[in-house]
Amino acid sequence: MASVRIDKWLWAARFFKTRALAQKACDLGRIHSGGIPAKPAREVRVGDMLTVCNQGGEFQIEVLLLSQMRGPAAVAQTLYRETEASKAARARAAEERKAMQEFAPLPEHRPSKRDRRRIIQFRGGR
Repeated sequence: MASVRIDKWLWAARFFKTRALAQKACDLGRIHSGGIPAKPAREVRVGDMLTVCNQGGEFQIEVLLLSQMRGPAAVAQTLYRETEASKAARARAAEERKAMQEFAPLPEHRPSKRDRRRIIQFRGGR
């Protein structure tokens, strides 16, 4: 196997829970291959440099192995190597988020039913 579709590889490497989410991330421009936004059908080869933006942060990775099948997390982590700069940037962002939580005001009481409905509506539900 010389190459694999990028959406299949991202799913197999466990960056996304489903292949459909990997395709959507590619369509939204959150996946870059060599600095170019990647479409879901783009082929990934060993040695390619990818930038992946997902809920876990922004990863800059090098493809080490190819796989079309999703396996255990321990196997998925052998498919790629994250750059040191990417690890440092994600750690720095996590520290900043943790520091910002200290300054967030605590609620005085639990939200009422009306407040919960407003929160759900604000977040885009229903």
